[in-house]
Amino acid sequence: MNCSQVMASYIKEAGITHVFGYPGDPNVEFMESLRRHGVQFVLGRREGTSGFMAQAYAMLTGRPGVAMSTLGPGSSNMVNPVANAFLDKYPMIAISGQIETARDGVFTHQVLNHNALFSPISKWTVQIQPSNAGTVMRRALRTALAERPGPVHITCHSDTAGAECKDDKVLVPPLYPVSHGIQAYGGKDGDVKRRMAKARRPVIVTGTSALRAGATAKLETFAETYGCPVIVGPMSKGVIAEDHPCYAGTIDMACNGFLWDFLQGSDLILCVGFDAVELIKPWKLSAPTIHIDSVANTDQVYPAEIELVGAVGEILDSLRAQYRGQPKWSEKQIARHRDRLFKLYYSGRVKGKLNPTDVVDVVREVMPRDTIVSCDVGSHKHLIGQGWKAYEPKSVLMTNGLSTMGFSLPAAIVSALVNPKTPALCFIGDGSLAMVQSELRLASTLKLPIIVVVFCDNSLNRIELKQMARRYPSWGTLIDTTDIPTLAHSMGCDGLNVSTAAQLEKALSDYRPKGRPLVIGALIDPEQYKAHF
Repeated sequence: MNCSQVMASYIKEAGITHVFGYPGDPNVEFMESLRRHGVQFVLGRREGTSGFMAQAYAMLTGRPGVAMSTLGPGSSNMVNPVANAFLDKYPMIAISGQIETARDGVFTHQVLNHNALFSPISKWTVQIQPSNAGTVMRRALRTALAERPGPVHITCHSDTAGAECKDDKVLVPPLYPVSHGIQAYGGKDGDVKRRMAKARRPVIVTGTSALRAGATAKLETFAETYGCPVIVGPMSKGVIAEDHPCYAGTIDMACNGFLWDFLQGSDLILCVGFDAVELIKPWKLSAPTIHIDSVANTDQVYPAEIELVGAVGEILDSLRAQYRGQPKWSEKQIARHRDRLFKLYYSGRVKGKLNPTDVVDVVREVMPRDTIVSCDVGSHKHLIGQGWKAYEPKSVLMTNGLSTMGFSLPAAIVSALVNPKTPALCFIGDGSLAMVQSELRLASTLKLPIIVVVFCDNSLNRIELKQMARRYPSWGTLIDTTDIPTLAHSMGCDGLNVSTAAQLEKALSDYRPKGRPLVIGALIDPEQYKAHF
């Protein structure tokens, strides 16, 4: 086999079904190899959105997303999504073409040093060669998926792609953990058991590592036994169903001050599979904290006197089996906390207007329970992060590490691709849509019945509010109105505007998937945002 065929073979054997990218001359051999191996290539409208698609693929499937670009500007356009996957900690293999080896390092046209470019934002960067192609692909897969997951960047020179490979044996390594023991750091034997028994108001904070570990059932059982409220990170919404009696809110979204005060009142915090990248505010809590995760607490964003490192679900089962006391909180107490939280969530509503929370409520009420939602960055993210009710793991796709705009539309496209029987809905602001609106044409070409709800307020609201707080005018933060129906129709989609909750409900209720996207411009009054930021 040649190098491209070896790369495609590893991708196929690893169970990866799609590659996302924007090609150039150095990619031709690789793309042909993908075609022959039956791996679907999805042509994004630019490299950046293709990379977001690869991350969304990883979020939904647990397998590495593969993104491809050409050399020069293609590779530099790939930097943003690779950095996004790096901070969010999702496995990705980013492959960039490069000029032929003889001219690399001595020629300047469209030549960038990929290792220097991607090393700060990748777990590993490498140049593939005929002598090492199989080894590189094995290490790339293993490294991308190893805790904590993240992107690997591979450079493939144009003369390497079609060269006969000397390292062509396809041996996919074991990629997913089966089980491993528990390591304890800090404290003494029995300290965790004593602290759990002594605590009067413990709280669990959980996140993406628990989601990745598939620990939902064990988390819920442990929370029920211990009688403990569970606060989730924004990227891990759905790791515990939000109609579960122990669910207590999402950290650092709307009403974040209320939740931080709630945590400040606890006397023991169990960080269960919680990655601090899901935080926006600094950790200033004084309660003793126990770190429970697949990796040690090397970030030290929050201090933990005791660390339990291993399979998250196994650790929770062990702690549950050891606990002999009564539930620490009653369901009524946690319910009262939720009631106060959501009363605050609805503050700032303007009567007679379409408020941001109205949009979230109407969509949640109309859409099926299992709908997979992707959420973009902006003021609306904070309200969706708190107000959208998620009932299943991996049902909310959201970025919080780099928090880059333009993520949600590519993510919704991938959601519809890999889960065609599950409704896919995208929440996006008009500012973010302006960055990625060309991908609507891709969704239409692929005949994907995604629903795109655009929060239209004609501004970069999060920045505009910061200007207002300093009594500055709204300058450089206003956006000209986009004619959403015309834009949608030009991209082969259905489109309409709504200005009331009733119109939005009707638009969603009347719409039946027709193998084409529906784009709804929700003409909101942004006044409610002031009550939250």
